[in-house]
Amino acid sequence: MTEYDKTSDAIVALKEIFENPLVRLILKYFISKERLDRALEIYCGLDKPHNVSEEINAFLVSYAVNKGAAVFGKKRQDFIEYFKNPVPRRGLNLVLRSIVEYGITKPQKLVAPFLVVWDSTLMCNLRCKHCYASAGVSTPPPDELNTEQRKQVIDQLDEAGVVAIAFSGGEPLMRPDFFEIAKYAHEKGMFISVASNGTLITKQIAKKLKQVGVGYIEISLDHSSPKIHDEFRGVKGAWKRAVQGIKNCVEAGLFTCIATTATQHNYDDIPKMIKLAKKLKANRFVVFNFIPTGRGNEIKKWDLTPQQREDLMNLLYDELEKEGGMQSFSTCPAYARISMERVMAGKGKTVAPTHFAGASLHGKAIAIAEFIGGCGAGRNYCSIEYNGDMQPCVFIPITIGNVLKDGFENVWKNSELLNKMRNRELLKDGCGECPYKYICGGCRARAYACTGDIMASDPGCLFVKKFEEEHQPENQAMQIFWL
Repeated sequence: MTEYDKTSDAIVALKEIFENPLVRLILKYFISKERLDRALEIYCGLDKPHNVSEEINAFLVSYAVNKGAAVFGKKRQDFIEYFKNPVPRRGLNLVLRSIVEYGITKPQKLVAPFLVVWDSTLMCNLRCKHCYASAGVSTPPPDELNTEQRKQVIDQLDEAGVVAIAFSGGEPLMRPDFFEIAKYAHEKGMFISVASNGTLITKQIAKKLKQVGVGYIEISLDHSSPKIHDEFRGVKGAWKRAVQGIKNCVEAGLFTCIATTATQHNYDDIPKMIKLAKKLKANRFVVFNFIPTGRGNEIKKWDLTPQQREDLMNLLYDELEKEGGMQSFSTCPAYARISMERVMAGKGKTVAPTHFAGASLHGKAIAIAEFIGGCGAGRNYCSIEYNGDMQPCVFIPITIGNVLKDGFENVWKNSELLNKMRNRELLKDGCGECPYKYICGGCRARAYACTGDIMASDPGCLFVKKFEEEHQPENQAMQIFWL
C-alpha cells in the first residue's frame, strides 16, 4: 500500500471534525478577538492563563490540536514546537476562519491569501530578458506608492490576516524605504521574504535584512556560467555580484534560496546549477516556470517543450528525495502532480503541493494535497503592483482592483475573476478532465498568456497534451505556441 492509499481515513476524519456544527460554532468563537492565538500561546507553554476563561479556551484548543496531530500521525510535542512560532499560529487562524466562512472545500477557499507577492517597485539595475514586469528604470514612476501609502497597504494585509509577504520588483532593495517597510510588516507578525537579483546584497545589507525580520531570501541565478548569466541579465558582472550576494546571505544566517528560470538557454545546465547551489550552501533551489509575459513575450521561443518540463520536474524530484539532496522545487503546478504520481507508484514518499511554502507532505498529511495544492493564483496568493493594483498572480497582467482605492479584503473576497479561478470545476478541456485537477489545476498564467483564456488547459503540460491528443484531436485552441 502506498502512502497515497493511506490518506482516505485522514480525509474522512477531517471532514467529520470540521463539518460538525458544534465544532464550527466553537471555531467561530475562537477566531474572534484573537482568542485562538492566545489559547495557542498557553498551549505551547509561552504563557499562563490569566483567568478561568483563558484556561478553558486553552483546554479546548489543546484537545483540538492533539486530535489533529493524531489524525496525521504526529507527536503532540511536534505540534507544540511548531506553534511556538507566531507565523504558523497566524496561518492556522486563517485556515480556521476560512473553514468557518466556507466550510471545507476542494481546493480550500480562503478568506485571505497565505501569500502576497508585492512587486514593490519598477526600479531595477538589471535588464533581464524574461522580466514579467518589464522593470529597469532608475527612478520610480509618478504613481509608485510612497512610504505612508505602503504602510497603509501593510495595515490592510494585516487586518485581512495575510500570513506572508514576498517583496519583489524590479529590484526591491532599490527602494530607499525598503527596510522601514519590511520591518513594519514583520512587526505586524507576518512572514517576510525577498526576491532579489542579489547584486546589491553586501555583507552589511545581508545583516540588515536579518535584523529587520526577513526570514527568506530568494536570489536569481540563471546559469553556472558567468558569461551566459550576464548576457541573460543584461549587465556584465551580474553573476559575480549575485554569487557574492548569495554567500553574504548564507553567512548572515538567512534562509537562502537560489531561483532559476528554466528556458532553452539553461535547460541542460540545471544539474550544474544544483551542484553550485550545494557548493554555495544555499538552503533551497527553485526552478521558475517561464511565462511569456512582459519582456518574456519577446523570447517565448525559448520556452521548454512539455517533455523537457516533465523531465526537469522529475529531475528535481529525484534530488528532493535522495539522501542528502537539495530542497528542490518548481513553481510549475504540475510538480505537485509529478510528486503525487511518484508516491502513488511507490517511487517516492514526498508530495510537494506548493512551492512557495516549501511544503513537503508525508504519510497521512498527503491527504491535504488536494485542498492546498497546485496553482495558487487568486486562490492562496495574489500579487500587488508598485502602484497598489492587485492581480491574481505576478504573471497574470489583469488588474482586479487597487488596494488603496477598493480595499484589499473587498477585492480578494468579491472579485468575479478570482472567484471563478477558485472553482476548478470551471477548468476547460484537458485540465478540466484531468484526475489531478485538484492537486495541480494547471498554470493559469500560462493558459492566459498562450490562449487568452485564464480557464483554458495549460499548454505546457505533457499530461494534458497527451490527453487532448487522445480525446480531442479536433481541438485547435490548444496548439502549442512555440511550434
